[in-house]
Amino acid sequence: MMIFFIVGLIVHVVFFLSIFDIYFTSPLVHGMTPQRVPLAPPAKRLVLFVADGLRADSLFKPDDNGTGRAPYLRGVIAERGTWGVSHTRVPTESRPGHVALIAGFYEDVSAVAKGWKENPVEFDSVFNESRHTWCWGSPDILPMFAKGATGDHVYTYTYPSEREDFASTDASRLDTWVFDEVKDFLNVAKSNETLLNMLHEEQNVFFLHLLGIDTNGHAHRPMSKEYLENIGLVDSGVAEIVSVMDDFYGHDGKTAYIFTSDHGMTNWGSHGAGHPSETLTPLIAWGAGVQTAQWEGSHKYDDNYLKEWGMETSRREDVSQADIAPLMASLIGIPFPVNSVGVLPLNYLNNSQHFKAESIYANAIQILEQFRVRYNQVVRFSFITPRPLTDSKQMDFVRNARNLIQKGQFDEAVSIRYCKDLIDQAMEGLSYYHTYDRLFLGSSVVLGFIGWTSYVVLFILKTHASLRKPPTNMSLGQIFLCIGLLVALFLMVQSSPWTYYIYCLLPVAVWFSVMREFETLASLVRSVPSLPLSKCFGYFLLVTFGIELLVVSFFYRAMLTLGLVVLGLWPVLSGLYIKAKFRSLSWMLSCLFLAVFPLLPVVGREPDVNYVILFVCICFQMMQVVLCAYILTSTHSSLQLKQGLPLFNQLVSWLTLVSSFLIPLLSSTRLFHRLLSILMSLVCVYLLLSTGYEALFPPVLSWLMFAWINIEQETMNTQGTSLKKKNQKITDFAENIDIAKIRQLRLDDIRRSYFFVFFIIIAFFGCGNIASINSFDPASVYCFLTVFNPFIMGGLLMWKVLIPFVIVMCTFESIQVSTQLSSRSLFLVVLVRVVSDQMFLLCCSISHYVIVMSMTIFLMLLSVMTHILTSKRILIGWKRKMHFR
Repeated sequence: MMIFFIVGLIVHVVFFLSIFDIYFTSPLVHGMTPQRVPLAPPAKRLVLFVADGLRADSLFKPDDNGTGRAPYLRGVIAERGTWGVSHTRVPTESRPGHVALIAGFYEDVSAVAKGWKENPVEFDSVFNESRHTWCWGSPDILPMFAKGATGDHVYTYTYPSEREDFASTDASRLDTWVFDEVKDFLNVAKSNETLLNMLHEEQNVFFLHLLGIDTNGHAHRPMSKEYLENIGLVDSGVAEIVSVMDDFYGHDGKTAYIFTSDHGMTNWGSHGAGHPSETLTPLIAWGAGVQTAQWEGSHKYDDNYLKEWGMETSRREDVSQADIAPLMASLIGIPFPVNSVGVLPLNYLNNSQHFKAESIYANAIQILEQFRVRYNQVVRFSFITPRPLTDSKQMDFVRNARNLIQKGQFDEAVSIRYCKDLIDQAMEGLSYYHTYDRLFLGSSVVLGFIGWTSYVVLFILKTHASLRKPPTNMSLGQIFLCIGLLVALFLMVQSSPWTYYIYCLLPVAVWFSVMREFETLASLVRSVPSLPLSKCFGYFLLVTFGIELLVVSFFYRAMLTLGLVVLGLWPVLSGLYIKAKFRSLSWMLSCLFLAVFPLLPVVGREPDVNYVILFVCICFQMMQVVLCAYILTSTHSSLQLKQGLPLFNQLVSWLTLVSSFLIPLLSSTRLFHRLLSILMSLVCVYLLLSTGYEALFPPVLSWLMFAWINIEQETMNTQGTSLKKKNQKITDFAENIDIAKIRQLRLDDIRRSYFFVFFIIIAFFGCGNIASINSFDPASVYCFLTVFNPFIMGGLLMWKVLIPFVIVMCTFESIQVSTQLSSRSLFLVVLVRVVSDQMFLLCCSISHYVIVMSMTIFLMLLSVMTHILTSKRILIGWKRKMHFR
């Protein structure tokens, strides 16, 4: 069993990692030649303002009294600048947002988890191509571009990370710090000749990262007074910096300004997903080389935002977020970042048609260079590979575009449009070759999972059915060895990465194991006529319905409510209600109470600790739970009064978290005592991580779990199984179970495995949704810390998600003990159910498939943790196994 567990874990981990090579590969390629515009740029320097977490409507929409929240920026739009909406991509987080803004490409989503201050991969950026770049702002963003730059020309000035405190009395101080530091920096430069000379060189960039709006949005919500007032502070700060800059450079008119945001924010103060409030950010550009205000209607947008913002007559020019990088490069005359996929927005430029044509031509060649490198990296058999942009077609495009520019045909309908067509085709080719191996690797993974599922089914049948053991077939091994060598040779010819060998050879080994059991399968087929076919067919229909219900629940959480209602009727349909009315009634009521939670909103709710207090009052009166409830209410009250996180509350919270792993191990191994100890320890931590109704979820789930244990015991007794009629209070996790009384699997055990998988899904989606980043409220961790730390906060939120998992896992272990079924038997059935669910999800949605794959690995690891929490049965099990042998 241990070998089977380890092999199964390896199989799932390998195929889980394959997801990142198939769907989340880095878009970066290296080896391109930098491209720049050969004409003189309109600006000598660029100032980039990034208001972190600023929504487009929060900036553009007037107040209730009709006045703008940002009068200076509103005046820029009206008089001397060009504006629009910058459309971001998911995940709407700070790191990928800033990478898109400054480097011009959309980073691999897995890079969010690889680090904020370090670069998992090297990439080019506007800062890297500049002569000098000075940055002020957050320590979580600025070092990312300084460490990725060649040379030593990017200078960063950051405040201590302790200032990024969600409990701060005024987070706008972060922005005030940035504005003050820039002004002090320019004042010092006046008396520092070396610095003064550097500042007067061309192609310089000044980057002001303004984090106050994002912090206030998380702490107080975007509609709060703090968030809206912070916008006004940023507006006045931008006006002051522009004035100081113009004075410093003697109003030479050679400074370009860009104001934008990395991402927006939902009404409930989170971001990460694709809601319009998260993906629509403002973009305002003005100064040297930028088109001045155009008072003509923008009829190409039908989203009604112009009317809502009171800007119907002002021309709006929307861009993709990555388009801002080539815009900045064009304004100051530096090469386009070689990894950029942004398309230069020509309508933002105030320059000659010749300059625009040369700029878009350089942009097209820069993207075409990426296409060429990507093609050479990916394609090994060019004679069988379709190619969107052939070599001859590339040469024709480049030659014709160059000729049109040399002839002076610069207008939009000729050379500029021609270059845009080249960009479109190069982008199409980039996308095609970026996903070139997806079908091949995906097919290998699917083949491997089908083989693994088949092997597990055959393993169970061989273990629990009277089927003869298949003989060893030497020729079969030789055949699969040849297949493996051919696969390895194919990968070697293609110069594939070493990970491809694992993804492609593992299915060969799995299918070899399946084919070795061919005689088992044949024996099963021969025994089919002796099976109760009507009953088997009925079970097949129920299993299919159950799996489909789980699959649909990944898209519509309300389906879990339907499933719980159906489960609640099980005692009535099975006849158990007549023989065990009280236990059946408890089961039905707990199912109905738990069915409420999938109908409640996951996101978009305000924290309300009154639900937590209600839970304490109606469920528990124990001292530790009461203390945790006090800590929770005291912390949120202190934060509302802007008094910060009390040190005593923080210490108690962390001690409670640490003790929750130790206290259950000190309690009795009696079933009721140990389960209650585990529940109380986990509930205390869950309370501290709760902000609303989810505090009621663990007790209701626990009620249902205890009802499940009781009703399974009653089921075994009703079926006449030789089971000692024990009360759950005296059943011991650590007792030495008599091997002779451990029974074989029955069809009814499939129902138990389904209940387990269904309850795991309930535990997963009951009050949270890990598939959506913005379903997690930072307020959940305020009892532990309020200073921004993505990894500690993420770890606490992950543990909150896993606590209901542990409750269900411990219940499953209890059922195994109380019904005297070996862990090995029921675990295998569960594994088949989970893997079969994966196969259905693979055909439905890759994002949800990733979740179920993660859940499978979690289940395997949590099964070990459950053994540790409940008893010392691992050692006892090994002794019993050796004795049995």
